[in-house]
Amino acid sequence: MDLTQLQQTIELTWNDRTLLEQPASQEAIRTVIELLDKGQLRTAEPKGDGTWQVNEWVKKAVILYFPIQKMRKMGGPDIEFFDKLETKHDYEALGVRVVPNGVARYGAYLAPGVIMMPSYVNIGAYVDSGTMVDTWATVGSCAQIGKGVHLSGGVGIGGVLEPVQAAPVIIEDHCFIGSRCIVVEGAHVGTEAVLGANVVITGSTKIIDVTGSEPVHYKGYVPPRSVVIPGSYTKQYPAGEYQVPCALIIGQRKESTDRKTSLNDALRDFGVSA
Repeated sequence: MDLTQLQQTIELTWNDRTLLEQPASQEAIRTVIELLDKGQLRTAEPKGDGTWQVNEWVKKAVILYFPIQKMRKMGGPDIEFFDKLETKHDYEALGVRVVPNGVARYGAYLAPGVIMMPSYVNIGAYVDSGTMVDTWATVGSCAQIGKGVHLSGGVGIGGVLEPVQAAPVIIEDHCFIGSRCIVVEGAHVGTEAVLGANVVITGSTKIIDVTGSEPVHYKGYVPPRSVVIPGSYTKQYPAGEYQVPCALIIGQRKESTDRKTSLNDALRDFGVSA
């Protein structure tokens, strides 16, 4: 079944859920999940002009996968799961290092060279080569993580499965996401950006570039090579003025610094901890 046929079958099944009982529909759904698992399909992909295309029909297949799967016991005598979706297997063949208690669901793509500490990657996510998913970090469904990214301890990358037309969270190549950061609601972090510890980026978070004579505001997007820390701004409410969280762009990563060493150094340059 080619991609055009797959898409047509998924769309028909999406619009008529009674077709979930049909073997052809189930086969199409499972084929899409297999292609996601192998990295041959993506829920979203770069278009080459700096924008990303959301593949709605692929996200529909992920949603349709749940009702055709049955709950069952999985795992061995020491670690047990009870779920509908399989976990990934054969990490040695995939060239992926997974430390005990690191879990990725079948249908998530992990490229060769990925390292998973005790962490979690959900179905539909794409994690590219050389990326570290550090201890207790989570990568939500359909999130797109680039090459050479470091997701530090406790980072929460949100999943965006529905609505199907919504863009997932995107972390581009060689970003450093500091400890306990949260990036959710389809937020987009540009290439080589650095987020200091505890930065929260949502679809509506004010991201303020304070490096010039006048502030520059962004929402849901961190420009490439930005160095970002948590901040706050004053907002007037009926009960008075209060501080509201935001994110502050305080500088740019230096071109002269090697990527691998500059991740922490970029923060130290501005007196910020990783």
